[in-house]
Order: sequence, then C-alpha cells, then structure tokens
Amino acid sequence: MFEGSLVRLRALRSEDAEHHLRWRNDPEVVRWAAAGDPCFGPVSAEALGLGFDTMLRLIPRESAVFTVEDLAGGRVIGMADYRDLDPYAGVATLGVTIGEREFWGRGHGSDALRLLVGHLFGAYFLSRLELDTWSGNERAMRAFARLGFREEGRRRSAVLVEGKRYDRVLFGMLREEWTPPA
Repeated sequence: MFEGSLVRLRALRSEDAEHHLRWRNDPEVVRWAAAGDPCFGPVSAEALGLGFDTMLRLIPRESAVFTVEDLAGGRVIGMADYRDLDPYAGVATLGVTIGEREFWGRGHGSDALRLLVGHLFGAYFLSRLELDTWSGNERAMRAFARLGFREEGRRRSAVLVEGKRYDRVLFGMLREEWTPPA
C-alpha cells in the first residue's frame, strides 16, 4: 500500500469489480479514460468478470492493477496500473483512471500517478516510464507534464471520438528526470 497526499494505492481485490463495472459502463469515464474505445466499455458483468480474474492474478514483475482510494474518506475512486514491464530494456507503461466524476480535476489522478511512478522507479531498476492519452484530453496532458513527463511524439489522427479525429499523444519520463516528493 502506498499513500500520497490525497490517495492511497492498494492491491486490487475481488470486490473492486463492482466499481470497474460501473466505470466501464459510464460513457464519460470511457470517453476520457479510453477516448471512447469500445474495448474499454461498455462491458457486461460476465465479460468484466473474466478480465477481472486475470487482473487479480497478474505477476507484479510484469504488470499490476492497483485500486485508488480517497484518503479523506477511504472511498474507492479509481485504478492505476502498469504493464509491459521489461526489466531488460528498463521500461514500463502506466495508466491512471479516476472513475468517480466528483473527484475529477481535484488532483487525485496526479497523486495516484506520482505514487505509481515513485513505486516503479523505487522497486525496479527502470530507466524510463511511458504513458499516452488522446489530444482531446487536455487535463491529462497537463497533469502528465506537471509530473515531469515529456511529450515524445504523436500518432496523428489515430483516435476517433464522437466522429472527430484526434492525435494519440505519447509521453515519457527518464529516471533522472524524476523528482521524488520531499
């Protein structure tokens, strides 16, 4: 378990599936988290259950999904994950989704991402971390930049949201660019 100023990251539990089901069937969460990608949602309880069982059995040396809880009330508000951890290349890909709308824009996602970055650079000898979003998600892009991620590239017109094309924006951070919280 990792605690920040606004959130804690804890291990995923089977009872967290109900939150994931609600978030993945909320069109606004799907829009901002995955640019409306139908692979993210909507999803049936049965389909989510199959995928959730897999998430509960992930091997932390390769990937993990954490539950994000609000420190003030202990409420489950989102998820944070890393995947494709390659110890030889020293790289991992991460992501954060705050599924409870009333916590959007209040710094909870940034705090969760900060904790995840600190954990990955602290626990594994990684040289870089990567993440991406779509160019319409300006709030996420600002949060990534504030934490020290740099835009490294774009896949032009690679995302379709509500009939409009957006870029897929790629971000990276090198170990030496990370400044742990004091």
